Amino acid sequence: MEDKLLEELDQYVEANGFTNRSQAIRFLVEKNITEQKWQCNHVVAGTIIIMYDQTRKDIATKITDIQQAHQELVLSSTQYYINQNFCLHIATVMGMAHRLTELSDRLTAIKGIRHGKLVMSRAD
Repeated sequence: MEDKLLEELDQYVEANGFTNRSQAIRFLVEKNITEQKWQCNHVVAGTIIIMYDQTRKDIATKITDIQQAHQELVLSSTQYYINQNFCLHIATVMGMAHRLTELSDRLTAIKGIRHGKLVMSRAD
């Protein structure tokens, strides 16, 4: 890769809290594949799974704010405290596929999220 592109990738890694370039590239590839697959007008149901450092209270607040702004898509959400540091947040969602992808992107882009994934299945 060109130096400029590597610099931008490094900035992306840092801004989004990835541990390394490989993790960021994997996330971007998965995101791209998901977006291409689900850029449709089908009604889908699914889950958004997020793992984050629970000692960072700002992350939980941001998750709540984003979910409240998308109440029409979020059926339920719950947290499981894995250990003293990590929380597993699961949101059950339903709506148009492209809207769920947008919601997932907003949630998983929160700085400090360790891992995030959207899983969907057609519901219409």
